[in-house]
Amino acid sequence: MARVRVMPTIGVAIAVPDPYATQLREQRESFGDCQARSIPSHITLVPPTTVDPAVLDVLEGHLAAVAGRHGPFDVRLRGTGTFRPVSSVVFVTVAAGISECELLAQDVRTGPLAVPLEFPYHPHVTVAHDIDDDGLDRAFDALVTYECRFAVDAFVLFEHDAEVGWSRRRAFTLVGASS
Repeated sequence: MARVRVMPTIGVAIAVPDPYATQLREQRESFGDCQARSIPSHITLVPPTTVDPAVLDVLEGHLAAVAGRHGPFDVRLRGTGTFRPVSSVVFVTVAAGISECELLAQDVRTGPLAVPLEFPYHPHVTVAHDIDDDGLDRAFDALVTYECRFAVDAFVLFEHDAEVGWSRRRAFTLVGASS
């Protein structure tokens, strides 16, 4: 019998720290988003991508090199936005740290992670996804005044497990010169 090779699904993101991560995850759950408990609050750098397990070491080496080229920066989340009608998503906006997120995402998505994007890159923190219009409206209205600030000193390689959702595989500390 032939063995089936499992192709892991990975993602690369800036993890939102607590207490903000928990606040946003609990809000997401309150809007009826059943993915709230399995997806940590984050700013995506590389969306879910299936990779060959044989390249994971190369991929981690690439991410370590990227982290060496970028320094820590601050992020401010403020207010809400949406991708409707194109996509049923409501998010908390990145109000400061946008260019740093863009540059980091651009660098991460090179080499072994040169993946095409379905939509142009727009840093944000999803708080409702694929739920009914009422839930999306509630999410948009409930977090319109939301605001927090936090330092970003690392990004994370996440791996998806069908039973538990997304979990941290490895964090990469930003050790380059600050912008």
